Amino acid sequence: MIKYYTRACNFKYGLTAKKLINAKKALPLCGNKNISFNEIEIITRNKKKISTKIINYKKTNLLSVSLRNKVRKDLKNITSKRKNFLNFVNFAEPSIMGILNLTPDSFSDGGKYNKNNKSLKRITEMIQYGANIIDVGGESTRPGSKTINPEIEWRRVKFVFKKFKKRHKKICLSIDTRKSDLMTKSIKYGVDLINDVSGFNYDNNAIEKLKKYNIAKVLHHMQGTPNTMQKNPYYKNVLLDIYDFFEKKIKKNFDNKKIVLDPGIGFGKNLKHNLTLISKISLFHSLGFPILVGTSRKRFINQIAGKYDSNDRTGGTIASVLFLLSQGVQVFRVHNVREVKQGILVFKKILSN
Repeated sequence: MIKYYTRACNFKYGLTAKKLINAKKALPLCGNKNISFNEIEIITRNKKKISTKIINYKKTNLLSVSLRNKVRKDLKNITSKRKNFLNFVNFAEPSIMGILNLTPDSFSDGGKYNKNNKSLKRITEMIQYGANIIDVGGESTRPGSKTINPEIEWRRVKFVFKKFKKRHKKICLSIDTRKSDLMTKSIKYGVDLINDVSGFNYDNNAIEKLKKYNIAKVLHHMQGTPNTMQKNPYYKNVLLDIYDFFEKKIKKNFDNKKIVLDPGIGFGKNLKHNLTLISKISLFHSLGFPILVGTSRKRFINQIAGKYDSNDRTGGTIASVLFLLSQGVQVFRVHNVREVKQGILVFKKILSN
């Protein structure tokens, strides 16, 4: 079976992008006229063989009928403005998802914000620094971590969920959990987004339980479990395999289409896999949904930086965020909110000139 994929490429920015779009020499990315493209990479997958070619978007009429129809359908998704289905989030602008780990064993900040007063203070800080989404988790999903009892996980996070919307009514609240009981409990306290790193594969009841709530979800990719995911991860082609995973899941499990896609950097991926996903991230725009990426403090930064690594890996995090921003990614899940916000503001200003 032959399958085709379409990736937007050759991006231009700011005034140049707008001029090219107005002159009909380029197309807007995700409806954003500040980023344009005039070329597409067409990837063909036929059993074990993968081939690619880059063409100007205007030359789709030279393609075979079946390929032309597929590419034009993809281009419609790539260029369409993303619907703002997520409370208090505008996908036309980059959003920062601030991480709040209420765990004793998360890889970079375990135990740091476990106490109630510290967690509430941290939330306020992240919002002041520029986060418009707060992602709260009570179970570590670092490589090698073990699954914990749902009651323990809920006990860690319930105080924050009971208080959050009373204090921050217009900030998007996300829960980072794999367990359907926690998902439904948190919804009662005003959670806006369900972020399940297992891609809703861990708990078989999750999708069914969530149907009646019509709530937004992050469709995240992970190979294996947190305990096993970094033990020799393997893909036929990491980019296309994850695209296929997203496509299959969307058709099968997500009726309301309130989906944000997360390819899961570091979740069952080695350095080469991570770099491929980051560098070719624009492929996922052809699925027609916003993209979220979490590169913050990830191990791939250490693998690249070597002796220049640092505890919080702020430099590597910002570098990856700015590249992803240049590829049209809409949401960034980070620890160092203020530094990333600063980087985004400066980078956007430079690109707009």
